Amino acid sequence: MLATGALTAAPAQAVAAPSITAKGGFVMNSANGKTLYSKSPDTKRLTASTTKIMTARVVLAQPGLNLDSKVTIQKAYSDYIVANNYASNAKLIVGDKVTVRQLLYGLMLPSGCDAAYALADKFGAGSTRAARVKSFIGKMNSTAKSLGMKHTRFDSFDGISRGANASTPRDLTLLARSAMKNSTFRAVVKAKSYTATTVTKTGAKRKMAAWVNTNTLLGWNGTLGVKTGSGTEAKYCLVFAATSGRKSIVGAVMTAPSAAQRTTDVQKLIKYGYSRI
Repeated sequence: MLATGALTAAPAQAVAAPSITAKGGFVMNSANGKTLYSKSPDTKRLTASTTKIMTARVVLAQPGLNLDSKVTIQKAYSDYIVANNYASNAKLIVGDKVTVRQLLYGLMLPSGCDAAYALADKFGAGSTRAARVKSFIGKMNSTAKSLGMKHTRFDSFDGISRGANASTPRDLTLLARSAMKNSTFRAVVKAKSYTATTVTKTGAKRKMAAWVNTNTLLGWNGTLGVKTGSGTEAKYCLVFAATSGRKSIVGAVMTAPSAAQRTTDVQKLIKYGYSRI
């Protein structure tokens, strides 16, 4: 008797979904939005500085945006950093004139809460700083709604929450997918460092110390961004995007127990995401 099928190739073994330490995780095919991985994808968790993705997204959506327009750094921005236990900042200097483009780098690389405040003050509407900030946060929430982020609510421009700043892995992935369609956003988040030259009160030029991206995964296996986040309650978060050849993925992990475990989780998810496309 002939051993029929003897030369037939064995079916490919499916790659098992990885185990991650983060309490929530999600990965999507950037091209078609297909879900590639999920773990508690719709459970609300604190977003920490991943909030700043939405801050940038709102700024970049402003009609007639001029990235080279200048913003004068106010004392209120530095006072805010001090009042919040010296929150992460871009070391912006009161009185300096900084462009919107530079503020975006200061926002996304060193995770500057002072840059976030400056942008909210610039692009919110109102006659007082408080009104402008409230208006800007309103824009963040209306944008979240328009993107289908059903389980997201922002109460701050930077992730320093007053109790209601929460999102989910799925929602943050939707946000990142949308933001990465903007060429300026992509250029900012993939930069490992950036040095800004600002204009001082006297009109002189000041070369700032280089801003270094907090995302240490940049360049690893095609990683292009997007934003880290950490906090006492939020623990460690990372929203990421990566491309290998024609395969592009975007995703998020939330509430990982440590920075090292967050990195390992994302590395696992990037490899797994590629294997599913």
